[in-house]
Amino acid sequence: MSKHTAVSSSNSLLISSQATHWSQQHILSLLSQLIILLIAVFIVTSMVVNLGERRLQEDWADQRYSELQTVASLASDKVSFLQFRTQIIAKGELLRQYLQDPSEKLQLKTIENWDSLTDNIPELLGLALFNPQGQLQFATTGSFNNMQLPAALLGSGRNMGGNDIYTSPMAFTPIDGILEPYFYQLSWIENPDQSIKGYLVTYNSIVKLLETIKPAFFNQNSPLLMLDTQGFLYAGANQPAPLDNMPDALGASLKQSYPELWRVMAMNNFGQFHSHDATFVYLKVELTSQYETKREYFLLSYIRHDDIATRYAQWRIVVIIAGCLIALLASLLIILRHRFVLERRAKQNSVQLSNGLFNSELSCLIVNDNGRIQSINAKAAAALSLPVDALKDRSLQRVLHLDDDRFNHIKEALTHHKQWHGEISLETLNSSMLQTHIRSKKCPNSNEHYWLVTFEDITALFESQRQAYLYQLMSGGAVATTLTDANGLIIKCNNQFDHLMSLHGDTNISITELLGEELKNQWQNITAQISLQGEWTAQIMPFNHSRYDHCLKTTLAGQLTFEGDIEYLICTFEQTTPTVSAQSNSNVIGHRSAIVLRLNELENYFFKLSELTKEHSSLLVMDINPEGIFSNMGNMSQLEKRQKDIELQLLIELPLNYQIAQWQLGKLVVLLTETNANSAHQYAINMLQSLEDKNLGEGINIGIASYLQQQSLDTYLANAEIALKRAKQSVDQNICQAFTRPTNSQSNH
Repeated sequence: MSKHTAVSSSNSLLISSQATHWSQQHILSLLSQLIILLIAVFIVTSMVVNLGERRLQEDWADQRYSELQTVASLASDKVSFLQFRTQIIAKGELLRQYLQDPSEKLQLKTIENWDSLTDNIPELLGLALFNPQGQLQFATTGSFNNMQLPAALLGSGRNMGGNDIYTSPMAFTPIDGILEPYFYQLSWIENPDQSIKGYLVTYNSIVKLLETIKPAFFNQNSPLLMLDTQGFLYAGANQPAPLDNMPDALGASLKQSYPELWRVMAMNNFGQFHSHDATFVYLKVELTSQYETKREYFLLSYIRHDDIATRYAQWRIVVIIAGCLIALLASLLIILRHRFVLERRAKQNSVQLSNGLFNSELSCLIVNDNGRIQSINAKAAAALSLPVDALKDRSLQRVLHLDDDRFNHIKEALTHHKQWHGEISLETLNSSMLQTHIRSKKCPNSNEHYWLVTFEDITALFESQRQAYLYQLMSGGAVATTLTDANGLIIKCNNQFDHLMSLHGDTNISITELLGEELKNQWQNITAQISLQGEWTAQIMPFNHSRYDHCLKTTLAGQLTFEGDIEYLICTFEQTTPTVSAQSNSNVIGHRSAIVLRLNELENYFFKLSELTKEHSSLLVMDINPEGIFSNMGNMSQLEKRQKDIELQLLIELPLNYQIAQWQLGKLVVLLTETNANSAHQYAINMLQSLEDKNLGEGINIGIASYLQQQSLDTYLANAEIALKRAKQSVDQNICQAFTRPTNSQSNH
């Protein structure tokens, strides 16, 4: 053994609980951290996805706003170009010739020239010539025949003329059964003296005007809507899968279908609007500026959030996969960290166990396979009553005082079973008894074996077992004895009690069930007397269905705690002859002076007394309710406690031939037998003095009555009550004794 002192050899001494174990606390800690991690990763991933979609919405909105600006600029330039084109057409040679010399031939030739223009220019719906009075002369199409020129543009009161071009507000007209939004431009044709020759009007399609601009500068998948300042739709109808609250028919009102969006647009010239379903971008456009008014319209575009989510689907998958990988790696990191902490703690525990093995409370020896002690701790040396140095290299057989046969038996058990355990008695002055356990272990780095000897001094246990055996022999006497708790439940009993009550080993029963209902009803008072006096004695008579046939002298002795409460009851039972004849309604004899009866029980007791005993008796009524102290229901509990304290104090000093009973809350009755008026009055004085010594005499009044022939208990109490009232009326006396005479009704009896 001395050759192998490496620390690794101590591993064979370690118990399995020192290895790495996942306790419930570690598992709950790991699960809580993993749950918090998953929740955090889920929240962060959701935030990244939502922020990504929001960022994509904002990017789309910025891009669409830039496109709307381009479309607005191009539309304004286009309208300006249309004004220039209208002016060129108004100064055309054919029209000038026709106005100088109107003829049908020139008219047809002019109309033919205009038709070629409308065929080659998509947004040009038609042209018309009006005379100086504003009446239509001829036009390329009849769709606008009902149109009247505004009076403000005719005559000398106009503000425009010459090279000015008037652009009308947008309006609708049916063309080939389809409602077409349009606006017209008017050019004044003047003579050199600025007189009017006529008016040239060109009709332009708004939808086709935007279609010539949108393909080059706008995303075809995003709708483009044009609305006037009142919210009516002039372009952008027939949208692919429009939103439910967006106008989709020409002339429909955004103000009515989507008032929230319109309020924002009406208050701003441009901006963004984010709803639950889509993102909107709008821009107010001024197509042309007239002397009378401005021609302003709104360009509106939107995209569904579902479309953005579809575009973001690949990135969402990438973010979710990245979140899952992060959660997985973080979970593995947490698990590995817990594993590392557990292994490090297990190693520390192993080292502490190895270092502290010989410094623990366990008595331990290490012995080689020849039985020589190699090492021993201080606890074992103290148990063997020898110093540590004196025990090293000594024979284990001699140290433990083993004979050859027993030592050989131990060696055989270690050879075949690798362990042995048993008790060894040391032949020393104190005759110690050791509980010994010997295990055979193999050295990890060699073929040598050693014994690990652990023992515990069980001298006290052995002595207690011997004492318990002696007590068992002592309890086997002729007296039936049982041990119960404070509630009377049997804990232990001897054979005589088992035989007396025919328990047959079944001790799961209460002593009150074995001794009858009357004792059970009085159990609280009995335990109260035991708490005060230490024991209670009575004779218990047999009753119906009782387990015994003879009168039993019963003694209940209490084992009290430090606070004065009953911890155990030692009950003894002896067969005896009853001191008085047994009553049919009572099986407990000699107990009344030791307990507080109820009034009906006192009445039964009084009824069974002989007339001679009654004539030598007095009745004492005690009022324990001080005036003004317990005056309301909230103080009833205090009155009950005070009455209980007074009852217990009276029981301690109550003579054997007296009996105390409860009349009502705040009043007690004491029946004094074998007494006279003087002794009754003296007893009342002594009782009151004793209560005052215990600080219980405040406000107590006592009334005493003497017995009259053939008197009932009710009359007896009434007479005592009269004396009590007189005692309360007295200023300096608390005791009044009434010597009553028979009433007329009693005399007749």
